[in-house]
Amino acid sequence: MTPINDAHSEPDQTAKPKKLRFHLVTKAALKRLAVLFIVLIALTITFVLYGTVMPGESHRGPLPPATIVQQQLADELRTSVTILADATGGVGRVGNRSTFYPKRFAQAAAYIHDTLKSFSYTTITEIPVARGSPVPNFEVSIPGTTLPGEIVVVGAHYDAFQGTPGADDNASGVAAVLHLARTLRETAPKRTIRLLFFVNEEPPAFWTPDMGSWVYAKRCRAANDNIVAMFSIESIGYYSDSPGSQKYPPPLSFLYPDTGNFIGFVSNLSSRPLNRRAITTFRATTAFPSEGANLPGWLHGVGWSDHWSFWKEGYRAIMITDTAVFRNPHYHTPTDHPNTLDYDRMSRVVEGISAVVKAEASRP
Repeated sequence: MTPINDAHSEPDQTAKPKKLRFHLVTKAALKRLAVLFIVLIALTITFVLYGTVMPGESHRGPLPPATIVQQQLADELRTSVTILADATGGVGRVGNRSTFYPKRFAQAAAYIHDTLKSFSYTTITEIPVARGSPVPNFEVSIPGTTLPGEIVVVGAHYDAFQGTPGADDNASGVAAVLHLARTLRETAPKRTIRLLFFVNEEPPAFWTPDMGSWVYAKRCRAANDNIVAMFSIESIGYYSDSPGSQKYPPPLSFLYPDTGNFIGFVSNLSSRPLNRRAITTFRATTAFPSEGANLPGWLHGVGWSDHWSFWKEGYRAIMITDTAVFRNPHYHTPTDHPNTLDYDRMSRVVEGISAVVKAEASRP
């Protein structure tokens, strides 16, 4: 006899329990993750193309033999760097020069002033820094012919980090700007060229109102000066052919060579057009390796010189550099001596910088 099931009947013990299904990731969520991944890839590609791909072709392979002019320029640069950065105490040698060594700072200022005077500049403008420096910024100017109200600034700081002779940082940059002051004086550029020698780039004035280049840039902004380009020449004398000799702030090591044998052109994003023009001219005129970067100004190392001051005042500015701390083991140490620099390669770079400045001052 078959029993009759009712409300009080026992459940069927042979029935299988239903499986509980947990959906950890829905199809909609997977689609959103895929879209996000594609966007991130697109942004990365855009960053690489916009920020690191430069016009023209960098020189590759051995450098051509130095010309007589380049050999003479190398000797000229060596002389300037040695006078400013030889810490042996020889007659006429400066060495450590900063607010911590006011006497030597004054000797460096006198050397720059007297050298400019020897180039027959009748007006050497001194721009004092209200606090923090016993010596001024120096400026000489080459008037423009057809566009004198548009100004191209080229500058280098002549102080050194405390306790260091500062050959690469930044007697090398000062030597380059002195050379430009001598050789550009007889040119007739469309735009006015101003050549500047700044104080107080190094700590404790770095990125403060006492920074000599910021004092100058604020003065230019207050006067409504139409600065169309600024080139900061910062540490340009140290090179190496050894693999692994070049470092970068992350994530740039994936995008650039690891051999420190090139000169770098560095800008923030708003100065990208200027940087691209500059490296285009350099590569077209100079047989020397070059790399360029247009990066956010807040990225580690991008704003570490006097170009930063001009960014603060809304001007387009770039840094031309051997990358300093990312390559030179003597950076900010007592061993930053003149004999650690490569004046042959430095002479080629300075020739290229000269071509860049001339092109910017005379472009249509």
